[in-house]
Amino acid sequence: MTTTGPIRSICCIGAGYVGGPTMAVIADRCPHITVMVVDLNAERIAAWNHDDLARLPVYEPGLDAVVGRARGRNLHFTTAVDDAIAGADMVFLSVNTPTKTRGVGAGQASDLRWIEASARQVAAAANGHTIVVEKSTLPVRTAEAVKAILSAAQGTAGGTKTFSVLSNPEFLAEGSAIGDLENPDRVLIGGEDETAIESLASIYGQWVSQERILRTNLWSSELSKLTANAFLAQRISSINGIAALCEATGADVREVGRAIGTDSRIGAKFLQAGPGFGGSCFQKDILNLVYLCRHYGLEQVASYWESVVGLNSWQQQRIARLVVNSLFGTVSGKRIAILGFAFKADTNDTREAPAISICRDLIEEGAQLAIVDPKVGDQQITQDLGRPPVDPVTAARGVPLGGDGTWIPAESVLEAARGADAVLILTEWQEYRHLDWGAIAAVMRQPAWLFDARAVADAAAARAAGLSVWRVGEG
Repeated sequence: MTTTGPIRSICCIGAGYVGGPTMAVIADRCPHITVMVVDLNAERIAAWNHDDLARLPVYEPGLDAVVGRARGRNLHFTTAVDDAIAGADMVFLSVNTPTKTRGVGAGQASDLRWIEASARQVAAAANGHTIVVEKSTLPVRTAEAVKAILSAAQGTAGGTKTFSVLSNPEFLAEGSAIGDLENPDRVLIGGEDETAIESLASIYGQWVSQERILRTNLWSSELSKLTANAFLAQRISSINGIAALCEATGADVREVGRAIGTDSRIGAKFLQAGPGFGGSCFQKDILNLVYLCRHYGLEQVASYWESVVGLNSWQQQRIARLVVNSLFGTVSGKRIAILGFAFKADTNDTREAPAISICRDLIEEGAQLAIVDPKVGDQQITQDLGRPPVDPVTAARGVPLGGDGTWIPAESVLEAARGADAVLILTEWQEYRHLDWGAIAAVMRQPAWLFDARAVADAAAARAAGLSVWRVGEG
């Protein structure tokens, strides 16, 4: 056990979807602690420091208000990584841990290069005793590597450099992250150094009740994050599989979900059918769980969790095929309005968004997509689809039969629907629940379809306007 004084300064390495909001709330609730959020991406740091809070790089309802209260007081964003580490009592590692694309474990294992690089930078720049907190979602036993790197640096700087390692995984739902941080179901802290654990617990204890602060060993904490995401994703794949059966049999998946959700052993959450799960965590964490199970020889367990991801991909492919088949077996030369590109409402995050694979499949079939999303910009869509939009002149000529598919950005739903054969809703933005289907149908090419993959639109109004309607999970 290492003795340490009260935490006066925090450094967070990584100014992304987790690091930025988490540190903003800590700074807001703990004005006595200086919080430095560091990142090597100067453009991202500049966005966090922008005078216009509406231009923060992460969109989360309520985040602008939290940042506005704390920034410049005790919350700071900077690219001076080493200086921030040197002055910190506690360092959070909140960097990206994507799935490896090559080498051992490609397609399943987490790429830990940025975690290792961050740990080495902490080892080199830290002073005195530093508590290092894993905030990124990591494979179980990752802390061993972090501890080994830090241990090699202990005893340097005149014998004053020492470290404790904790695991403190995030359990944030994008779109409600600020609420999740301010009123969490639980805060999980794993570690071996009880003094370090209590130092972190005392920070959260400024606004979180003690019964919600759970203490475990390091390995239980790391594995709990992967397990939580796997269980949630499994529910989504399960209800989407039932949705397909509902469509085939005449049942309604919303009625089925309501019926089983009243069972206290099951509960009502994550029983909404849709185009599949997305975001930065679910698929990555399940695949990592698959890799770990295979590593330890648990083939049956690995196959079970792998099937959850397989069904998710199947759901997205199924929706794309359904659109093609409904439009007389071809979408070549046809315009399709895509409503929503973010992986869920109330976020600008598109990582693993179902819209990406569905749009790619439709473009490959020769469709011209008109894409609109209230928070996702053209540059991000270009990056995700791997192709830029066509210029307005080319778009105005339409897509020739048999030609390559394309996409264009649209400023509004009505603009996206103009001349379209179909509207496809892929993100459950609130505004899509109250669309003027009479006005939309009037600018579409007839006969026209509404494909509602989120079951949020007014289906009766769309049908009254003359559209054929498909809603996920409805027979």
